[in-house]
Amino acid sequence: MKAALIAQQFVVAGRLVTADTTGQGNVNDTFLVIFRTTFSEERFILQRINKRVFPKPEYVMENMRVVTEHVHRRLEEEAHLSDRIWQLPRIIPAKDGRDYVVDGDGEYWRAISLIASAHSYEKVQSPEHAHEAGFVLGQFQRLISDIPPEKLHDTLIGFHVTPGYLKKLDDALTTAAGQERLKSSTEAQRCYRFIQDRREWCSVLEQAQVEGKLKLRPIHGDPKIANVMIDDATGKGTCIVDLDTVKPGLIHYDLGDCLRSCCNPVGEEATDLSHVVFDTDLCQTIMRGYMIFAKSFLTEADRYYLFDCCRLIAFELGLRFFADFIAGDVYFKTHHEGQNLNRARVQFKLTESIETREPIIRKIFSGT
Repeated sequence: MKAALIAQQFVVAGRLVTADTTGQGNVNDTFLVIFRTTFSEERFILQRINKRVFPKPEYVMENMRVVTEHVHRRLEEEAHLSDRIWQLPRIIPAKDGRDYVVDGDGEYWRAISLIASAHSYEKVQSPEHAHEAGFVLGQFQRLISDIPPEKLHDTLIGFHVTPGYLKKLDDALTTAAGQERLKSSTEAQRCYRFIQDRREWCSVLEQAQVEGKLKLRPIHGDPKIANVMIDDATGKGTCIVDLDTVKPGLIHYDLGDCLRSCCNPVGEEATDLSHVVFDTDLCQTIMRGYMIFAKSFLTEADRYYLFDCCRLIAFELGLRFFADFIAGDVYFKTHHEGQNLNRARVQFKLTESIETREPIIRKIFSGT
């Protein structure tokens, strides 16, 4: 098995026991590897980086090195001030000294330490869990806030730049196949009208950046609830994982994505849209946790655009799903015809729910 052979090229004590597929990620191939000596055992995560998503895997690893070394140093400096032991995975070096191994097919592999005695969840389990999600995101953003963004590569150019996804939709609709898919369903046409009604507004964050109101900073890029690790012993958040998407961006992308993923209790694959709502109680709980740390780095301009990011990121994901449906399901994995269309409908229903609750949500943001 290739994973077993690759695993032995990293600096890990002992002999290989197993290298088994693990995780539910849709991007990288992930394996749990176990090595043992006569007196100990070490487990770590081995991953093959998906070059279709990350065309420059070496840039991903350079970003990860910058962020993990910076955060580990700050955590050690502040350990005596904390109510918990914060963690972040470390890069396990290859035997040739690099942060990755390149196999004979030109594929990049990396090894990272396993966060032991902690688990993540696909959905918010309780108000306490929601609070920890916000708390962990705020802490992570605070810890990386003093990294100059120019020290990080943009590994996903255009990621969360909403007008770019609008252009992809427009391009897909110039084809006969795209037009056919649009005309094939009244639901598709309804989604398209929903997008058209918000076409001018969807540049709100990018325009604020152009005008100098918002600035690029280091971001996580994918702070969904499944990437927040909860300590088994204490029930408290211990770290945020999946650092592939760390890059320069607007911190609003992170907060908007966190709220989008946490505050829709029925998830992205819901088939009964009547249950898709934005839970403002969860939003308030997340924001209380988030602001404990975020108040130290959020500017007045940042605060002004908090509602826009909450609304925009839900809309953006719906736009991405819909554009992929029109293009023929070429990006997101699907298991049945029309799945991306349904995913788009879910996110647009969530967007509508956010819009309906705007006064409540703005009050939450202004009060935290």
